[in-house]
Amino acid sequence: MDFKEFRGWLLENEKELFIIGLVVALGIFVYAFVRIGVLESEKTPIRIEKGIFLGGVKGEGAQGEATLSQEESGLLVGSVKGSKYHFPWCPGAKQISEQNKIWFMSKEDAEQAGYTPAANCKGL
Repeated sequence: MDFKEFRGWLLENEKELFIIGLVVALGIFVYAFVRIGVLESEKTPIRIEKGIFLGGVKGEGAQGEATLSQEESGLLVGSVKGSKYHFPWCPGAKQISEQNKIWFMSKEDAEQAGYTPAANCKGL
C-alpha cells in the first residue's frame, strides 16, 4: 500500500477513526480520574464518629463519639476474641473484622483491659 492508497483509506474511514480515538481518549481520562481519586482517598485520615470504646476512654462499653483521626489520637485496636493490641496499620489489626474491633486510647488502657502488645507490630 503506497501513501496515496493509505491517504484514501484514512479519508474513507475518517468518522470511524475519530470515534475510536474518542473512545480511547475517554478511557484514559476515566482511568486517570479514578486512579487519582483512589490515591487521594488513601491520604485521608480515618475519622471515628461513633463506636464502642473500652478501657476508660468513654467508660466501659459505653457508646461515645470521637472526632480525632487515629493518627491524631494514637488509638490502638484489639479484638474482642483475642488478647493482643495493635496499631491500626499493623498486619494483625487489618485482619480483625469491624464488628470485633475494640479501640484503646493508650497502651495503659489496653493492658489494663488484659491485652498484651502484638509481637509483629513494631513500636509497641
